[in-house]
Amino acid sequence: MTPEVMKMLAVGLAVGLGMLGPALALGIIGFSALQGISRNPEASGPILTNMILIGAFAEAIAIYVLIVAIILAMIV
Repeated sequence: MTPEVMKMLAVGLAVGLGMLGPALALGIIGFSALQGISRNPEASGPILTNMILIGAFAEAIAIYVLIVAIILAMIV
């Protein structure tokens, strides 16, 4: 196995495992928000606001992972 192949394998594993956390977080956030809204429909406004805010934080982690993967693929 050449060093270039090992580098790309490491980048692929880093992205795959790094994106797994935010993907699971977004799924749990959506599930919990829908469950909360179904139990208390009057509170849908604050629940949706908090869901969007937390979703943005989870997406930020995914963007950081993508940037690190691009740096690893291009520079290292």
